[in-house]
Amino acid sequence: MSLRRLPDGLINRIAAGEVVERPAAAVKELVENALDAGARQVDVSLRDGGRAAIVVQDDGRGMTPEELDLAVERHCTSKLDGDDLVNIASLGFRGEALPSIGAVARLTVTSRASGANEAWQIAVEGGAKGEPAPAALPKGTRVEVRDLFYATPARLKFLKQPRTETQHVVDAMQRLAMAHPHVGFTVKEGERTLLRLPSADGELFEARLTRLSGVIGREFAQNALAIDATREDLRLTGHIALPTLNRANAQMQYLFVNGRPVKDRLLHGAIRGAYQDLLARDRHPLVALFLACPAAAVDVNVHPAKAEVRFRDPGLVRGLIVSACKHALAGAGHRASTTVGEAALGAFQPRQGPQAGGGGGAGPSYAYRPAQPYSGGYAGAGMAEAAAAYHAPLPGLDAQPSARAEVEPDAAAQAVAEGAVDVTAHPLGAARAQLHENYVVAQTGDGIVIVDQHAAHERLVYERMKSQLAERGVARQMLLIPEVVEMDEPAAERLAARAGELADLGLVIESFGGGALVVREVPALLGEPDVQGLLRDLADELAELDQTLSLKERLEEVCSTMACHGSVRSGRRLTVEEMNALLRQMEATPYAGQCNHGRPTYVELKLADIEKLFGRR
Repeated sequence: MSLRRLPDGLINRIAAGEVVERPAAAVKELVENALDAGARQVDVSLRDGGRAAIVVQDDGRGMTPEELDLAVERHCTSKLDGDDLVNIASLGFRGEALPSIGAVARLTVTSRASGANEAWQIAVEGGAKGEPAPAALPKGTRVEVRDLFYATPARLKFLKQPRTETQHVVDAMQRLAMAHPHVGFTVKEGERTLLRLPSADGELFEARLTRLSGVIGREFAQNALAIDATREDLRLTGHIALPTLNRANAQMQYLFVNGRPVKDRLLHGAIRGAYQDLLARDRHPLVALFLACPAAAVDVNVHPAKAEVRFRDPGLVRGLIVSACKHALAGAGHRASTTVGEAALGAFQPRQGPQAGGGGGAGPSYAYRPAQPYSGGYAGAGMAEAAAAYHAPLPGLDAQPSARAEVEPDAAAQAVAEGAVDVTAHPLGAARAQLHENYVVAQTGDGIVIVDQHAAHERLVYERMKSQLAERGVARQMLLIPEVVEMDEPAAERLAARAGELADLGLVIESFGGGALVVREVPALLGEPDVQGLLRDLADELAELDQTLSLKERLEEVCSTMACHGSVRSGRRLTVEEMNALLRQMEATPYAGQCNHGRPTYVELKLADIEKLFGRR
């Protein structure tokens, strides 16, 4: 076959395949044009998921007949200053959206320029352009796309069901709406309104949180931490959720660069780094972050759909995100998300109808609405017998356990009455009882708090271990009788190869030959840990870590494993003083609202909600 030039129609359809991969891509391009035109209201209508029809109408500046004629030609744009491809300040700039859509669909554009007496309309069908003609439109621009991909029927075969394509459109609109809270958005499918986001009032931070509440949900707004940080010429703003509000995937992580929604591995990796010692590896936080930077510091021309960006200094960007998020999370102290308490209250709410798999009675039932199950490496639950006999001391407290499985309510009440602990003076209140040798019940000024003693103390030990390591190295204590641990040879070899780094973390081991190790010293903070279980968990941890990284670079994972073995176990009886000391330390420790695996350390129930359960209000 000889070399030849492709016809213009085929060239346009090939270009359209890069820009318009599905109806949502067409909607995104058209809405970005509307936003660049200064629109304050954007309305989108769909039929058949966008295949049959897409209509995007805005109240922006509009176009003159001459501009309308150029708008449907390839590479015609008003958004570039000369030939400068570096300082790009608009969402769209290539001049490909309208001609690409017109190459594969039946396109009609109606527009009325600001201050003009009449509107004009132009039609493009399968790449064939008509002439501008007078039309009726009060203001702004209306773009109608019919029979998307009729000119490239092969592309239609790869589209999903209408409901799926519609959801992609809604998702694209939500992302654009979050970046522009002062603009109103609606999406309709036939007569159904799928999305209605009125323009938010107030300054940017307030308006943005209102918009995020409308998109991500009310619970995000209730549990969001504000972010506002600068580094050199970068500024990061937005909101991130408390760690105890998380999801099983990263779909609710919204990232924006100069108002442009992006999906960037660098940014997602930075978020994971900020939360890495607060969440289990299979859980993901909810965030909405907006990065503002000089146009010359970011390349938005990497991807045809402008979904990816490239930074001039990626290390600076990552450092800003990690430090800003960590600072906000540390500032939250012991705070846990309100969803933890709501889930607990849901366990008491009456449900009508039979339980799934139950006997089928018609009376009211009480269904527990569990939070997402934890699937991380929590060692305490499978060690009930060992835990019952194990009594690790709380730092700075008497190590002797209470002789009672729970505190007598009268004794606790007397201690409070005598002024030992003022329930109104501390956020987590005063200890009143210990239930099932694992849960501390405290009375606050306006409710009660239930603390998981193992999860809470695990966080305290972990933070203290990190602090010690950063300041002077972890203090060690020598075992009176060195303990020999036998395991499979590969696991023993992994640990022996990292013996020097483990010694820096307070754990001194030596190879004992034939798949055995001898433990001579342990971190002093761990008290009297289960050495056998500790080494086996560390060996598993090393098997999962990147072997090219040092343990200090993966400090959080290793310290977390050690802290789990050094914390107060389920089954440990605590005195009133120990319980109150645990509460006070939680209040003074960053991230104390969740353990190292992301599980909540306590549940708070407000008195007003409890009274509602009993019909008292």
